[in-house]
Amino acid sequence: WDYFGLTGTPYDSGQRIREQGISKAGNRRARKLAVELAWLWRRHQPDSELTRWFNTRVGDLKGRIRRIAIVALARKLMVALWRYLTTGVVPTGAVLRPTL
Repeated sequence: WDYFGLTGTPYDSGQRIREQGISKAGNRRARKLAVELAWLWRRHQPDSELTRWFNTRVGDLKGRIRRIAIVALARKLMVALWRYLTTGVVPTGAVLRPTL
């Protein structure tokens, strides 16, 4: 996930441990593509577990919260698609087109 730059960046001051957000150290184009794919996934896979998670989390909110959540969805989607490519496990609720 380092390739996409979608990994967390922890901060540990000794007394306080917190998450600072996602790392931007990865490939900028790959990260942008992953986020765009997440938006498309929401549109074309409305019944998938990932889309339901996003909709439950965000609801009717707009703006910054929605943009933060789509990055989280992009990371989850990259994990699910990697799992599909390596093991053949289809993401829960996803509908695949039959092969011709």
